[in-house]
Amino acid sequence: MALVSDFDFELPERLIAQQPRPRGASRVLVVDRAAGAWREVTMADVPSLFRAGDLFVANDTRVFPARLIGRRDPSGGRAECLLLERIDDARWHALVHPGQKLRPGARLVFEDPVRAPGIRLRAMVHERLFFGRRVVSFEVEGAGSIDEAVDRLGHIPLPPYIHREDTELDRERYQTVFARVRGSIAAPTAGLHFTGDDIERLRQAGIGWTTVTHHVGYGTFKPVRVERVEEHEVDAETYEVPAQAAEAIAGVRRAGGRIVAVGTTTTRALESAAADDGPVAAGRATTRLFIHPGYRFRVVDALVTNFHLPRSSLLMLVAAFAGRDLILDAYRYAVAHDFRFYSYGDAMVIL
Repeated sequence: MALVSDFDFELPERLIAQQPRPRGASRVLVVDRAAGAWREVTMADVPSLFRAGDLFVANDTRVFPARLIGRRDPSGGRAECLLLERIDDARWHALVHPGQKLRPGARLVFEDPVRAPGIRLRAMVHERLFFGRRVVSFEVEGAGSIDEAVDRLGHIPLPPYIHREDTELDRERYQTVFARVRGSIAAPTAGLHFTGDDIERLRQAGIGWTTVTHHVGYGTFKPVRVERVEEHEVDAETYEVPAQAAEAIAGVRRAGGRIVAVGTTTTRALESAAADDGPVAAGRATTRLFIHPGYRFRVVDALVTNFHLPRSSLLMLVAAFAGRDLILDAYRYAVAHDFRFYSYGDAMVIL
């Protein structure tokens, strides 16, 4: 039985990327599982790592500005609300701050006369749930819908390890160029590296590209608090595999091509949608799949990913795919050679 401490490594604070590089400029560490070795390339080199007939599968979820900053009503004290999951047209599961002052019955107001003149969201806290969550209802003034008001008033919910406020640049860079379906509070960060030109180079090399949707929730930042890996539980997240994607994956597998997952969320969606040694099923579902060493991959043959937190469930997923020792050795190399880590960091391709 593996211990969480087996997935620890030393990471200097200076290597946690606080700002994005220009899209497509990331360094890429290629890890070859068969050779037990790695080398550095650029994003422009990535198509040369694959063959015509391979298929890239990416996550087309779209991040929405889920962090609302406003005031308590009537006291005027600062308040924040992070939208987590929609319940119905007016109600959401949310995290609120300051939690001790926002009990059921508390009222909030969100407005920004500069960024969104004439638009106001009024909110009420209804229920206190587990782990600090609340049920919050909203009423909108000056906009056609709550979603429209949130898009105008909200802030990009940057991860907690990015120690700055969001900017207008983050609205563009904390989003993939192929984002389509609104619903995530965190970006599928492996996809952030790709430009439209990168995708076109893949296609020109005869390599396919398709997308699934996996909405990334707050659980992506959930620390592993247990000692034994197998005792950890991940939060449920919603995914959808379109029929076109399922057909493309089936065709590539029949022809002997490789399925290349862009990111850990894509990996979890594909592996969740696959029957034992069977096809990837089209459709919409939720998953709590926790992939850690010992898991047998059924769909994914290669993986594009970022560099993940020590002792995290995402690092365990990558270690399950490539082997713990190889991954930790590659991570130590990345640290020694100043690769950038986490959401705005550099990329790894595992073959």
